[in-house]
Parts: sequence; structure tokens; C-alpha cells
Amino acid sequence: MTNYFVDQFYFASYKIALMANTKSAIKQVRRISRQNVVNKSRKSKFRAAIKKMNGIIEKKDKKEALAFLPKLNSELMKIAKTGIIKKQNASRNISRITKKINTI
Repeated sequence: MTNYFVDQFYFASYKIALMANTKSAIKQVRRISRQNVVNKSRKSKFRAAIKKMNGIIEKKDKKEALAFLPKLNSELMKIAKTGIIKKQNASRNISRITKKINTI
């Protein structure tokens, strides 16, 4: 049995065997792979925002942390709205970060 590979950046030349075999299914494969790229970029933006906030907290700069908190909150809720992370996950992260800021 051979391995089949779908190049996610160039869709014109790929083999279809033991997978999508209708026109609509092929289009769906293309759409899903494009959406994966979008979701990965959104998720990395979310992780970067959390890391930035944790860096600010480690520096014990309460003023800067409070200034960045609304941006972080907005970023997390945007990502939760699109379904990349769950709403509870975003709320939990915000809650924990707010508690850390209050202890500074």
C-alpha cells in the first residue's frame, strides 16, 4: 500500500485514492486545509499574547499588565468566538492572569 500525500499549498496536482472521490469532497479537502492555516495563525497569535502577558507579570510591572489586559481579553474572546479554543478555556486564562496581576 502506498502513502498518499496532499500538498496543502498546491492543490492542482494531487492523487485521489482511498479518500475524497467526489467533486464536492475534493473542494472540501481544499477548504479544510486552507482553514487549518488560518486557525494555526490565530492560535499562535493567542499563544504569543499569553506569553507576552506572562513576561509582563514576571517583570512585576502592574501598570503595563493592566494596560495590556483589555487587549489580551479581546484577543482571547475573538479566538473563543471562532471556536479555536473553548469559551471556558479563554475565561479560565483571563481569570488566572487577572489573579496573578492582582497579586503583584
